[in-house]
Amino acid sequence: MSRTESIEVVVVDDHPVYRDGLAMLLGSLEGIEVVATAGDGRAAIEVIDAGQPDVVVMDVQMPELDGIAATREIVARHPHVGVLVLTMSNDDETVFAAMRAGARGYLLKGASQEEIRQGIEIVADGGLLFGAAIARRVAEFFVSGPPSRLPAEVFPQLTPREREILDLLAAGRSNAQIASALFLAPKTVRNNTSNIFAKLQVADRAEAIVRARDSGFGRL
Repeated sequence: MSRTESIEVVVVDDHPVYRDGLAMLLGSLEGIEVVATAGDGRAAIEVIDAGQPDVVVMDVQMPELDGIAATREIVARHPHVGVLVLTMSNDDETVFAAMRAGARGYLLKGASQEEIRQGIEIVADGGLLFGAAIARRVAEFFVSGPPSRLPAEVFPQLTPREREILDLLAAGRSNAQIASALFLAPKTVRNNTSNIFAKLQVADRAEAIVRARDSGFGRL
């Protein structure tokens, strides 16, 4: 699709040097105008509410509100705004969480200037863009199906949701990361974690992790 106007872009990243460098690089490209930057997800939402750009280039790991939660909020408020995730994280959990949140593209920070430019253009035109390595993993996921889950007879006293949370807890995830991965409120994760401790009759998080890992949990 040909464009007669520049693509308006907001760059969101909590590292000032990378954020400013990327904004300068993108702003030097023909057809792209960086209209704002933000250092966390909460600030990004405020900027986008005010200006509604064409594309948001979004990091994942950020304070205040991470990139996955911010993407979900932005897409819900402004469906026409395309989100291109640009991050260091290439684990399946983060990739699929970004897709479920509504991101139209996903690139790793090692991507070239040309790959990022093309990604912005594709996302701005309503297309989907995933780097070659990410695209292969997405294809493998749908060919082989999601990984098999642990049998129900392991900790049968737990609900399916509590088992999901315990699995992530055993994998070393923090409450905030669990909330983001499962699209839950932090308070819900805390309540479920307390229930898990009570049902497993463990004193704390460390003891729960040991019990869970001994039973095969945490192998994400």
